[in-house]
Amino acid sequence: MDVTSATTQSPTPGQATPKQGTLIDSDFETFLVMLTTQMQNQDPLNPIQSSDYAAQLATFSGVEQQVKTNTLLESLSTQLGLSGMAQMAAWVGMEARVTAPVLFEGTPLTLYPAPADGTDDAVLVVVDAAGKEVARHPIPITDEPVLLAGTDAAGGPLPTGSYAFRLENYKAGELAEVTAVEAYGRVNEVRNGAGGVFLVLEGGATVAPADIRAVRSPGLG
Repeated sequence: MDVTSATTQSPTPGQATPKQGTLIDSDFETFLVMLTTQMQNQDPLNPIQSSDYAAQLATFSGVEQQVKTNTLLESLSTQLGLSGMAQMAAWVGMEARVTAPVLFEGTPLTLYPAPADGTDDAVLVVVDAAGKEVARHPIPITDEPVLLAGTDAAGGPLPTGSYAFRLENYKAGELAEVTAVEAYGRVNEVRNGAGGVFLVLEGGATVAPADIRAVRSPGLG
């Protein structure tokens, strides 16, 4: 059975696809015809002032230049995006330090908490891909890396999957602040989207290059 796309139509033989420049030229020719017709049919007792013609020409010229500028900016944006993606391609296969969810496959993860100033007690919270809290672990108040063995609230091993982490900071027994916890995740892909270049981590999380704190060779942690 033949299937025809509802969004894409092939031009008939001999029919060229109009380009932006062709459309502008065509519109300008139409504008000149209309302007000439206007001059030929003006009231001889109350002719249109030359300043009015100049204003119309200036308006059309401004619109034409804006269209060309927008086209140029779109082209430059695409080129810059491709250039950035080419530079980031070397990161594929590397491990990026991020606050985004990272893949846990049974091997202990090294985490990098950032306790708030004045914290009395700190609790590491583990959240699964569905946003559900699956474990809580009191940890020392330190900026040093913390090794997460990967156990749930009942002490059993966490199943393979993507997990995010946060640190609850307590002062005088009250929750004062929640801070981000970083971990290393493997970079699987670099993409160029509408918002620019971003990286896809193992497990599916996406990260902007500006949100990556460090990059390292795999297996160093």
